[in-house]
Amino acid sequence: MDFGFSPRASELQDRIRSFMDQHVLPAEAVYDRQLAEADDPHALPPVMAGLKEKARAEGLWNLFMAHGDWGAGLTNLEYAPLMELAGRSIIGPEVFNCSAPDTGNMELLALYGTPEQQERWLRPLLDAEIRSCFAMTEPEVASSDARNIRTRITRDGDSYVVNGRKWYTSGILDPDCELIILMGKTDPQAPTYRQQSMLLIPRDTPGITILRDLPMFGYTDRLGHGDVLFEDVRVPVANILGGEGEGFALAQGRLGPGRMHYAMRAVGFAERALQLMCERVTARTAFGGPLADRGVVREWIARSRIEIEQLRLLVLKSAWLMDTVGNAAARMEVAAIKVAALDVAHKVVDRAVQAHGAAGVSDDTVLARLYAITRALRIADGPDEVHLRTVARQELDKYATTRPTTGAA
Repeated sequence: MDFGFSPRASELQDRIRSFMDQHVLPAEAVYDRQLAEADDPHALPPVMAGLKEKARAEGLWNLFMAHGDWGAGLTNLEYAPLMELAGRSIIGPEVFNCSAPDTGNMELLALYGTPEQQERWLRPLLDAEIRSCFAMTEPEVASSDARNIRTRITRDGDSYVVNGRKWYTSGILDPDCELIILMGKTDPQAPTYRQQSMLLIPRDTPGITILRDLPMFGYTDRLGHGDVLFEDVRVPVANILGGEGEGFALAQGRLGPGRMHYAMRAVGFAERALQLMCERVTARTAFGGPLADRGVVREWIARSRIEIEQLRLLVLKSAWLMDTVGNAAARMEVAAIKVAALDVAHKVVDRAVQAHGAAGVSDDTVLARLYAITRALRIADGPDEVHLRTVARQELDKYATTRPTTGAA
């Protein structure tokens, strides 16, 4: 394995690090204040618009996109440390037009969209002229198993008609959201993994009702997490993405890189939390000495550093495998990093919260928000249990020929 970075990747790391330190991290408080003062909590704060313009002018834009001539053309291994650096701030990925759900949606359009679909949706997304959302999860079924999805996509002449309910449709409340990529069933009688399809739905199509904006551990996200009702929503047949019955395969193609991006960001979350913890315990005195001199605190710091280093190596290995043998061959590693990344990040954030005491559960630092995010992401994009199932299945497959055929323990 070669985890060495190309000259271009190293140069981009230096530029992203500098940009984060000089522009993004100092803007966090301004971003929060502008959101709090805005009439619409989902509107783009002016400071973010300025950061985006600056990042684009410096060529730090669409770094995630590796397909065709659409983006920077970086490998996963080159991109991984960049997203770690951006992940040190909750607002970081959006600055570089590398934030979910747009990244996954843009990859879908780049890989499977027709030239007409790409011209209408992909180009404005790459230019950050519009935003998008992804409607898959449903409130009435266990959506971690895509076979349970109930939303129907019915062919009617030259149109598809959609009926169903989706929730945690992240991004739909952003005023700039103009595209919904929806996953539903076109043929419930087809083979199990050929029942689902993906449809491109303009946000302003009649029949779409946002029932409520769902919080995440009490936090309202700027992009919004919509509980959305689709009633006789009609779009042209040309709006199918890929083709009928290809929804499940497309979803798997979207989720692989998406999980990689989550893991990359999680390393950044953990690094930020560890930095805050070290700064806090160095500056605070209790029971006759600095908190940093307490054995338990030093153990927190040491374990956090060890776990972050282990996680980073696993992420880089997974990125390297995706680049060299492909997403399918790296399936176990990609599943593993989704579990490991949020587990490590959540542990480190939890220790940092404890080190901060009351300040850790307040809004005076980013830690409470990171605590909520790292916990929620153990469910989003496939819960831990689904990924553990994948890892265990592939591990057990190695022993399939020697496994007892009867009830041996």
